[in-house]
Amino acid sequence: MAAESKSRAGAVRIWRNARLATMAESAAGLGIVEKGAIAARDGLIVFAGPETEMPAALSQGADSVDCEGRWVTPGLIDCHTHLVHAGNRANEFEMRLAGATYEEVAKAGGGIVSSVKALRAASEDELVAQSLLRLDALMAEGVTTVEIKSGYGLDLDNETKSLRAARRLGEERPVTVRTTCLAAHALPPEAKGDKDAFIDLVAKTILPAIAAEGLADAVDGFCEGIAFSPDQIARVFDAAQAAGLPVKLHADQLSNLHGAELAARYGALSADHLEYTDEAGAAAMARAGTVATILPGAYYFIRETKKPPVGLFRQHGVKMAVATDNNPGTSPLTSLLLTMNMAATLFGLTVDECLAGITREAARALGLLEKTGTLEAGKSADLAIWDIERPAELVYRMGFNPLHARIWRGQ
Repeated sequence: MAAESKSRAGAVRIWRNARLATMAESAAGLGIVEKGAIAARDGLIVFAGPETEMPAALSQGADSVDCEGRWVTPGLIDCHTHLVHAGNRANEFEMRLAGATYEEVAKAGGGIVSSVKALRAASEDELVAQSLLRLDALMAEGVTTVEIKSGYGLDLDNETKSLRAARRLGEERPVTVRTTCLAAHALPPEAKGDKDAFIDLVAKTILPAIAAEGLADAVDGFCEGIAFSPDQIARVFDAAQAAGLPVKLHADQLSNLHGAELAARYGALSADHLEYTDEAGAAAMARAGTVATILPGAYYFIRETKKPPVGLFRQHGVKMAVATDNNPGTSPLTSLLLTMNMAATLFGLTVDECLAGITREAARALGLLEKTGTLEAGKSADLAIWDIERPAELVYRMGFNPLHARIWRGQ
C-alpha cells in the first residue's frame, strides 16, 4: 500500500479494495462491508460502503489507495485515561509483590500522594515529554482519539498545568485529545482531612477558573469511600453544570455508593469502573443514556474479584465502552488491543462488544458520536487499517500489533 501523503484542500482520497467494519448503529453486528471503499474530502468521510455503490464523480481526480483486501475499522478511541502524570509507581508494585499492604505502602509515601508530589514537581514541558511516550504507544495501535483526565494536581495551579499539558499533546501529535477535569480525585495533603472544604475549593474556585480558560471538555469525580461521597460529588457536578460542562464519574469501583444512579441523575456521558453497580444503577443509566465504561486493566492490576455486571448492562440496554484507564497506580496500560482481550477473557464481552467499545461506544462516552467512532459519511476520516483475516483477531491476540496504517482526519 502506497505511503500516505497530504491531500490537497478539496481533493478526494479514496481507500479501495477494503473490507470494512463500519460499526454503524443502523447495521447488524460490526457493519461489515466486503469489497468496500471509503472516500474522504477535507478530513471528512463523504462515502463509506460497497465500492460498486460509490458515486462515479468522487473518483474523478481523486487520490486512490489500494488497501489490498485489508480490514478497515474506525480509528480507535481510548475514552478513559490519566495519561498526563509524572514518574511511575513501580516501586510500590514491587513492595506489594513482596507482601506489603496498601497501608504500609501509603505510610512509606506511596499511593496517589506520591503521584501528586511528582506532578507538582514537574514542569509543564516535562509532563508533555513524559506523556508523549504513552500517547505514542496508544497511537501505534491505531488510536486516533484519546480522553485525558487531570487529577494529580489537586490545586488550581497544578490542575491547570495538567490540562494545559494534555491540550499540548493534541498539538504535538496528529490525534484528537479530549480533556477532563478530575480535581475531585483525592484529598491533597494540605487539606488535612477536610473533604468538604476541599470540595468547596473544587466547586467554587478550580472548576470555574478552568472552565473560563476553556481547558476542560468535561468534569469527572471519584465517588468512593476512599475518595468522596455522593453528596460531595453532587456539589462538584452542580458546579460543572453551572459552567456548562458535561460530567462523567468514577463510580462503584470498590463498593456500591450508588454512583451509577448519581451519574445518571446528572445525565452523565459515562460512569466508569462499575464493579459494584446494582440493577437499579444499571436501569438508571439506561434511562439516562449514560455509557458504562469497562476498565479491565485496573481490575486485573489490583487483583479485584468483583466483576462489573455486564449481564445487567445487556439486559437493560446500557451501552458499553472499553478503555485502558492508563494511570501510574492501578493500570499502567497503554494498549487498547490488550484491553479488549482482557474485557473478553475477564468479563465475557463478545468480539462485537469489544470492538464497538473502543470505537462507537467510546465516542458516545465522550459526547463525540456525531463526529467520529463509525465509518459513515459526515464523520471524521479517522481510520485504522489492519493486516488481519478477521476482526476477531484484534481481540484474540495478545502482545501483537497488526496495524498497517493509521489515518487521522484523512491523513
